[in-house]
Amino acid sequence: MSGHGHDHGASTATGKHRWRLVLVVGITAAVFVAEVIGGLASGSLALLADAGHMLTDATGLVIALIATSLAARPATSSRTFGWQRAEILAAMVNGMLLTGIAVWVLVEAVRRWNQPADISSTLMLLVAIGGAVANVVGLLILRGGKDESLNLRGAYLEVLGDLLGSIAVIVAAVVIALTGYTRADSLASILIFCLIVPRAVLLLRDVVHVLLEGTPPGVDLDQVRRHIAETPGVVDVHDLHAWTITSGSAVLSAHVVVTDEWWRAGRSGEVLDHLGTCLDDHFEVEHCTFQLEPIGHQDHETIQHV
Repeated sequence: MSGHGHDHGASTATGKHRWRLVLVVGITAAVFVAEVIGGLASGSLALLADAGHMLTDATGLVIALIATSLAARPATSSRTFGWQRAEILAAMVNGMLLTGIAVWVLVEAVRRWNQPADISSTLMLLVAIGGAVANVVGLLILRGGKDESLNLRGAYLEVLGDLLGSIAVIVAAVVIALTGYTRADSLASILIFCLIVPRAVLLLRDVVHVLLEGTPPGVDLDQVRRHIAETPGVVDVHDLHAWTITSGSAVLSAHVVVTDEWWRAGRSGEVLDHLGTCLDDHFEVEHCTFQLEPIGHQDHETIQHV
């Protein structure tokens, strides 16, 4: 059994951008408090719904921060990849929280539609504008890391949804101020529900893909197989697997069949060097493990994969 790879202790994608999460948590928490107070004072369900969304976002971000700390812990004999998968579990919890808050928003919106309440449109508008400005700042902070980390991408999508929600509240406040049509508040709440659900579904879809050991995005196994097969001394490759431990941490393993000539000459080290260089140059895979085999060894394996 031979292998080639990198240190498991390398920092995760989320860890590199931890400071972004910390700043956005602070901003989100401040907006949450402002919207709760504004929603209660103005009687606006849309503000309260957006505040609930903010609370979910802040909770998810805190979970992500905790998971980032766990993921930075070193690997041990009982957890050979350390706690890196904790980041994915945090993203799953985040997605579930988003789903829960979406259901709450819909139920409350329907109830308010049947029982319209008096709303202070001026206070509602001022708080919503403040929330929109804060969301724009949050997006600018998270933009730099959203393409590297699943958790940061989830946070970015949450803040983007918050911004759209704030815009919906602003429009509703203007409508109420100009026409007195208070059901616009419920309509804005339903729109917030529609903004939350797709984000939750997409985030949970990506989490499930990781937990089911799906092939990492950007890794084409057909191309990987071709590159391995074209390596000098290699005649075949089987049991090729690629999966994701956490955001930005792809893993690959394969059984590589070496020619009898290279096997007898003891040139397995050269094969490993070629394979390692190839995978490093052409594919973003953090850790690769190769089992080198002589021709015919596959016939003795009890469980075989493609």
